[in-house]
This record gives sequence, C-alpha cells and structure tokens, in this order.
Amino acid sequence: MQGLNLAVIGNCAIASLVRRDGTHPWFCFPRLDGDPVFCSLVGGETPENGFMDVQVREMSGTAQSYVPNTAILETVITDKSGARIKLVDFAPRFERYGRTFRPPLLVRRIVPLQGRPRVRVRIRPRFNYGTISGAVSIGSNHVRFVGPSSTLRVTSDMPTSYILDETEFVLDRPLTLFVGADEPIPENPDTLAQSFLAETYLYWQRWVRGLSLPFEWQEEVVRSAITLKLCSYEDTGAIVAALTTSIPEAPSTERNWDYRYCWMRDAFFTVGALNRLGATRTMERFIRFVIDVALGDHDVTVAPLYPITSGTPVEERIAEGLPGYGGMGPVRVGNAAVMQVQNDVYGSIILTASQMFWDTRLSGSLDGSLYQHLRSIGVTAAKTALQPDAGPWEYRGRKTAHTYSAVMCWAGIHRLSMIAEKVGETADAAHWRSQANALRAEILRRATTPQGWISGALDSEVADASSLLLPEVGFLQSNDVRMGKTIDLVGERLMHEGFAMRYSEADDFGRPETAFLICTFWYVDALALAGRRSEAREVFTRALACRNHVGLLSEDFDPRTGLLWGNFPQAYSHVGLIHSAARLSRSWEEALWRAS
Repeated sequence: MQGLNLAVIGNCAIASLVRRDGTHPWFCFPRLDGDPVFCSLVGGETPENGFMDVQVREMSGTAQSYVPNTAILETVITDKSGARIKLVDFAPRFERYGRTFRPPLLVRRIVPLQGRPRVRVRIRPRFNYGTISGAVSIGSNHVRFVGPSSTLRVTSDMPTSYILDETEFVLDRPLTLFVGADEPIPENPDTLAQSFLAETYLYWQRWVRGLSLPFEWQEEVVRSAITLKLCSYEDTGAIVAALTTSIPEAPSTERNWDYRYCWMRDAFFTVGALNRLGATRTMERFIRFVIDVALGDHDVTVAPLYPITSGTPVEERIAEGLPGYGGMGPVRVGNAAVMQVQNDVYGSIILTASQMFWDTRLSGSLDGSLYQHLRSIGVTAAKTALQPDAGPWEYRGRKTAHTYSAVMCWAGIHRLSMIAEKVGETADAAHWRSQANALRAEILRRATTPQGWISGALDSEVADASSLLLPEVGFLQSNDVRMGKTIDLVGERLMHEGFAMRYSEADDFGRPETAFLICTFWYVDALALAGRRSEAREVFTRALACRNHVGLLSEDFDPRTGLLWGNFPQAYSHVGLIHSAARLSRSWEEALWRAS
C-alpha cells in the first residue's frame, strides 16, 4: 500500500487525486460526487483498471510539488539513464467572457526535460463504480470511453493508437492530454493547453494574493485554503467533507464512509476559516447553499448532511465492484448518517447564517424573512437541545444526550437573541435570552462532573474532544476553571503520542485506533485560548508534520506508523489548520515593527 501520498488538482467543478508517480487513481466525473471513472484508489492491492498514468521505462525516481500558490501540479520522473520527463496536471479555471470558466476537464502535459526517455501512456477508465469498462470509439484526434450514463473523451496530439494499444515510444516533444467531457476540441492541443495553463496560473496567483494571511505558516495556510476551495462545488456553493469515499479511518476497519457530501456541522467552522482568510466569494456561496438547503422549504427538520446538488440520492449502499482501499472494504456510496438525529445541526445553521446579518461584504439586502426562517430553527433547537441523539461523532448504534449537541442548540438560541435585536424584534430578543440562560444553566448542571470538568454527555462522565469547543461558541470563557480542568482531562485521557482522539470509549466498531486531526487542532486552540501558547505551538508544530509531501491532510493519523488514514483531502482538517495558525501566529506588527 502506497499510503495517502496524493496531491489534488481541480477547479471547483471536478477534482482528481494524483500519486507521487503521476498516477491518477481517483477522479469522479462529471462532478465532485460523480461516478469515479478513475477508481483504483479503492480497487484493492493490484488494481488493473480505473486509472491514468505515464509509465517510464526503468523509472528510478520521482519528485512532485505544486507550482507555488496554485493548484497546478508538477511531477518529475527520472529513469536509470538520467533521462527525465515532467508531468504538468491541472484543471482549467479562469475568467472568460465575464464568467468563471471551469469545465469538467483535466489537462495533462507530458514534457521531455533531458535525454530520450521511453514512455507509455495508459488510460483505463471504469464506470458504474468499477463494474463496467465501457465501449470505445475512435476519432481522428480523440478516443471516447462510453459508459451507461456518461462519456469520457480523451483528446490529444499523440496518436490515438498509442493510447488504445498503450504503445511504448520515445518522448521527444511535449504532448498534451485533455480528459473530460464529451465535447470536441478543435484547437491545436499544444497551443490550447499552454493558454489554459497560463490563464489558470494567473487565476490562482490573483486568488491567493487576495487572502488575508497570518504572519507565520503562510505556505501551510495557503495550501489549506486552496485545498478547501478545491473541495467546493461552485455551481451550488456546497463544500464536501472530502473528495473520496471509503478510505478507512484505521487499518482493517469498517469505518469506511462516503464524505462527498456537505455537513451542516462543518458549516460554522468552515465559514469561520474562510472569513479569517477573507475568501468572501467562496464563503458567501457556501452560506447561501446552507441557507437554501436547510431553510428553503420552511421545514424545521434539518438533516446532518446534504448532497452538493438537490435530488442526488444519499441513501447508503455498497459498491460491490470495488474491493476497497488496500482491499479493506466495503466501499460505500451514500451515507446513512443522513437519517440520523443530530441536534447540533440547528445551532450550526443559525451560527452559519448569522454572518449574513453583520458582514457588509455579503451581497444582498436582508429583510425579516431570513430571521423568521431562523426563528423556526430556534424553536426546534429549544425543544431538542437536551434530547438524545447520535451526537457529533454520528454513533450508529446508540443515542444519548450529548453535551456538544446541547451547547450548539444553546449557541443558536443565544445568537438568535442578538439577531432579533438587530432586526428590531426586541420582544423576541428578550425571549431568546431567557431561554438561552435557562438552557445554559441546565447544561452546566448536568455536564459538569464532580471533578469539575465538562463531560461529553449529560448525566455521565465521558471524555470527549468536542468539549474543547465550548469557548469557541461563547458557552464558557476560556479562563473558566471548568475549561482548564477539561483541557487537562483531554490531555490525560485523549492525547496519545502527541495527538488527540475523539473519545476513548468503545463505539459501534470497537475502540478508535487513530487520532482525529481536527481534534488535535481543537486542543491547540483550547490551549492557546487558555494562555498556554508554548504548549499550543508545540502541538501545532507536531500536527503540521503530519501533512504529506505536498502539504495535504486526511481525517485521521496513526502516530505509531506515521500514516494518514481516512478520506482525503479532509476539508475539516484544513479548516482546523487555518484556525490554529491564525490564532497562534504572531501579528505582522509584533513580528516586524515591534522587533525593530
């Protein structure tokens, strides 16, 4: 198993993962949650199909990196004679005719650098989650792979027979592959690819230039920001939790989930990360998506997650044609968590939407209608705050009254009191304040243990990393003695070899084996807010070292082996990195002016 040594390219319509040797083992088409036409990532140990690569005879080494401040990837492959080639992978994205041009298209440039390397281009798509190879048709400059519901067209300036027969040849000039929608490309491939590359480079440079970066850890934050953007589906504004499905959280476990959906729980934190960076357009689209899907039909029942486009099935099923990552199945399509009761979503929706009432950068005027929608959500939050649910970790086999769920309901109600005041509903504001005060007292009474720390569940003693988030939503002050004891408790029971677990109890699948990276960043933030900055910086530095060779993170990390696990790249982990870097970094003034 090669591990998650993967990079990602994309354009907010599609995305593809690329291994260190230039192989594309995962490409969902024609959008982020589509059928993976390249699916060898979860095709078992020796997948024969579902990938694109360039084989170099007698390959001896590879080096891979992003062009700085872009989503353009370069992979250099060397053979034993010293001959070298460069693969340039990107998805076109730039302004064209007053609109953003982001076709469902991958572009691969194969460029000779030194010597006369012998190469072989292989493109082996699969359809219907690995079960169908598809029919093949040939044009003068393209090959079409026809599946039951989509067609993948490969247009190139290399002979089509070389693609179909996987012929080995000497690479003595740059070659281009366009892989994507079944649309003709009449232009010269080399000229068009160079034009697309130049425009895409300028787009990403300008986008990064508009970010508000901390003084420290700028490269790490930029890469996380670009990754977060690549996890966004711009057509609707949704941001997926990750670009993959069924990469297990730990070796040989059935904790294999489909993360190509948008979670309401993540919304509040994602908006916060984008806000810190000043990425206003991505933030605004995401807020609009959250409002539309959660409040569009005046329905106060909010699901934990939503598809990136309405009408897409979310029911969970097993993709029988794929054996799983390293053979560790099952491969799941859809996510049964959509049917769960997770009461924290009500507070998440209100906190996310509340940005619209104060942020003057967000377009559109606000009237009382949005408040009325949120008011209905607040009524539901008040009713469900103390009721049992699946909790933030989406337990599948049990329910209990989770502290985090109750606190998020409180946070929503408390924020509603502020919103009501702002829109002139003073009677409502007083009502919400009264409810919030009563609920807070009840949560503290039932969640505070005899030892003085905050439990992850009401009326019991459960160590849970989500308890670290109470200061983030204003439920407790960071210097509250109960928070100090909670931080110490997490450090004692949940920190293993320098990384935080979600919880330590056995769940539906046994005891967790790997650290949850977002929890490690929460621990960093809690330490920083408590004034323990040197400890926070130490943990943060250790977490940064988990990033792979191009700076990306998955969901989980095994400190014993140093391997990343879980779906990839994980938006939540990169959100955590951005939050922690912004909180810990010295200010520009402190670093530059005061130092002089």
